[in-house]
Amino acid sequence: MIKNNIELDVKVKCIENSVTQAQLAERVGTSSPYVNRIINKTFVQMLEALGYDIELTYIKKENLRKED
Repeated sequence: MIKNNIELDVKVKCIENSVTQAQLAERVGTSSPYVNRIINKTFVQMLEALGYDIELTYIKKENLRKED
């Protein structure tokens, strides 16, 4: 079971950082639909198949530049 809503968390973090999901996808070298799919399905399914619940904590990097 996932204890975080990762999709919502990513959307909120994008808003907080004034970044669209399309821009985020570009930053990591993929497409917007793939970002959603990997977050919501693949990652969660892999860890659940291994018998893990998922609980995430997000910590903002202090020295992250806008273009990173």
